[in-house]
Amino acid sequence: MKAAILKAKKQPLTIEQLPDPTPGAGEVVVQVLTVPILAYTHEVFSGERDYPLLLPLAPGVGAIGLIEKTGPDATRLVPGQLVFCDPTVRSRDDVLSPDIMLQGWIAPTAGAQKLQSHFRHGSFAERMLLPMENAYSLEQLRSFDPAKLAWINTMLVPYGGLLAADLQPGQTILVNGATGHFGSAGIAVALAMGAARVIAPGRNEQMLNTLVSTFGPRVRPVLISEQEEDLSKRFRETADGPIDCLLDILGPMRSTTLTRSGIMALRPGGTAVLMGGIDMPVEIPYKYMMRNNLVVRGQYMLPKHAPLLLAALIGSGQINLEPFSVQTFPLEQANQAVEYARDHGGPFQLTVLTPTQR
Repeated sequence: MKAAILKAKKQPLTIEQLPDPTPGAGEVVVQVLTVPILAYTHEVFSGERDYPLLLPLAPGVGAIGLIEKTGPDATRLVPGQLVFCDPTVRSRDDVLSPDIMLQGWIAPTAGAQKLQSHFRHGSFAERMLLPMENAYSLEQLRSFDPAKLAWINTMLVPYGGLLAADLQPGQTILVNGATGHFGSAGIAVALAMGAARVIAPGRNEQMLNTLVSTFGPRVRPVLISEQEEDLSKRFRETADGPIDCLLDILGPMRSTTLTRSGIMALRPGGTAVLMGGIDMPVEIPYKYMMRNNLVVRGQYMLPKHAPLLLAALIGSGQINLEPFSVQTFPLEQANQAVEYARDHGGPFQLTVLTPTQR
């Protein structure tokens, strides 16, 4: 098979031929149709984001593809089936505390690197080997453009947080990072789940207006400035009622103001889910949390059933993929695609590799 290989950080990808993978028990081989490229991929390849990787490998996190071969124990997956390839690979020998890696992307522990040594290559390739449980049928979405379906990979991240928050129809949620790539997708998913209102803070007024024009009046924008240190009162006023949940999906930030304000804006008994890239302490008063019965939890990626539920939301029309654009590149232009993704990684923009054609 043909693959784009990262031999060392700070080096461009090279297009090479690798042996076709062969599935064993509990494994499948997928013909890769489309691959999403995250906007910060260039930072991982350059070493700016020091992700632990066993090099050389074909990178790439998540894919849409067709089942090509299955292991002998497959009972539902068959060749030709359209699937989403979930990059979240979990070890199978500790159900309570599994090691986790993102295939083709990050293996942060010794156990995760052991997983990566076997499921070594990601989706920047014509084929990929993955655990059987990481291939989710998308047969109900056969009529969709596979490039558009690559948005599933983005939407699943905030969806994991929304499920962790136990968002219910009719509730109000605050999305920190609403004007970003993952946050704007999270708004679409929250509305599809029945959120009555989504509070969307941001510093880009034009982008906030775009969110409202795209999703409608259930989105309540909050234009903020760098100088504001406590936004909780403004959040509550904009909500015009209790705020049930916070989804904090901010990128790397130099301040914890938004996160702290979001937590402090929650109603008694509210839940805050932390999924972002902030790498500093967030100071929340102990007694305030206790007296208001607040739940603050972290969420890394998503539960195993999330891809099937999200596919159902898309297939039923609850999530409209029309506003979400894609720019495609063939596998041979992987380096150009990474550069394009760097410059076009905002809301409603996704860069996609197409290693093979359906």
